Amino acid sequence: MGLIILIIVGGILGWLASIVMRTDGQQGILLNVVVGIIGALLAGFILNPMIGGGNIMAGDFSVSSLLVSFLGAVVLLAIVNLVRRGSVR
Repeated sequence: MGLIILIIVGGILGWLASIVMRTDGQQGILLNVVVGIIGALLAGFILNPMIGGGNIMAGDFSVSSLLVSFLGAVVLLAIVNLVRRGSVR
């Protein structure tokens, strides 16, 4: 059940990140989900221990963990855009 919730939350965070980065029209929902999940994973494992927040992978859906996961998705989407197009946008 936790994996399904992670996929849903990761997909929503990836979709919101693509709206913020203005790339929602160029990519499909699959890339949104992948960027959201990987961004949440990386931010959860790297940034949350530094700031003392909870980890979204452990089932902690607090405001700080969701915000850090969203920021991780935005950063990962910027990196994906940089590799695909040569500009962050």
